[in-house]
Amino acid sequence: MASGEVPFVVCVSSDVAVRERVVRRLDDCGAVVLCADLSELRAMLFPAGVPAVTLPAGVPTNGPVRFGELVVDTTGHLVTWREKPLALTRLERELLARLASPPVGVWTYERLFDTVWGGAYLGDTSILHSAVKRLRRKLRAAPDGPSVETVRGVGYRLAAV
Repeated sequence: MASGEVPFVVCVSSDVAVRERVVRRLDDCGAVVLCADLSELRAMLFPAGVPAVTLPAGVPTNGPVRFGELVVDTTGHLVTWREKPLALTRLERELLARLASPPVGVWTYERLFDTVWGGAYLGDTSILHSAVKRLRRKLRAAPDGPSVETVRGVGYRLAAV
């Protein structure tokens, strides 16, 4: 570090004990920011309604996204396949909405992190792979439903069966 620079540590954890441990160990180092979740951190970094993420052109920000008989309504918190609801979490709905957004194609890891997680990509794709694994399992339960395909080393795309 250059002279005069002070480290800045951000700890995001829902576990109070973890946050307390971080403060005890790093309190002498410089500024320590503690947050219970990413939404709290975003509220600190992007106050007064400033959007944390700018979506690429062509990505709908509201209204349902349609992919054949799949309808993803993120604002209404509902996903349906052939008019039957699918039980997905908020994160799974957001991920599926991005994959189904026109023009449907390959979404890179970086682009998915930017639009679904608000730019939290740090080179580790394990959180994305886990979310896709859960989404795939739930989509398999839909008869003849769409599937999430891996484009090795690049990202994911949504495909009709």
